[in-house]
Amino acid sequence: MALSPSFAGVILAAGESSRMGRDKALLPWRDGTFLSSAIRALQPVTDLVIVVVGRNEAAVAPVIYANAAFLVVNPNPEAGQFSSLRIGLQEVLDRGRDAAIVTPVDRPAPSMETVARLKSEFMASGDQTWAVVPEHAGKHGHPIVIGREMISAFLDAPATSTAREVEHARQSHIRYVAVDDPLVAVNVNTEEDFEKLRLGLPV
Repeated sequence: MALSPSFAGVILAAGESSRMGRDKALLPWRDGTFLSSAIRALQPVTDLVIVVVGRNEAAVAPVIYANAAFLVVNPNPEAGQFSSLRIGLQEVLDRGRDAAIVTPVDRPAPSMETVARLKSEFMASGDQTWAVVPEHAGKHGHPIVIGREMISAFLDAPATSTAREVEHARQSHIRYVAVDDPLVAVNVNTEEDFEKLRLGLPV
């Protein structure tokens, strides 16, 4: 880990949202959408926020630009979320940053305080910590904070890998941080999930 890493936010938003039936990036949330709230949660603790999109580019681009984020397209979103992660992380390096705070768009953004704490925990960790992952009620979640070593591990892995496989192979370099924010571990896959979330019920 660099002594003073420079951070970019990366939001993975190229999925088809097939089970939901509509783009999860555009689900209404608080005073915006899942996507706009994710951008705003990452901006205070990063130099810039990169959103990886797919065939939904035309629909989500106005939200991205209205919130002063940057857009990069995954030309083959059917290759899965790991392909979007690699595209986003390459963009992080290409823009001269060496650390990233990464989250998928298919969940409500955690509080800015939670994101800031995860970054602080990463900064306070030693060189052997390549990633900080939040957990709540025993469940691991997002956003994850990663340094150059873990970025390289993701980029050097076979394209057929999954993020989980890469992380598990480097378990000794990952620090899990318990947070009092249930949103870090929420997954919204269906309209029923979203309705539960809206009503404040467990998802």
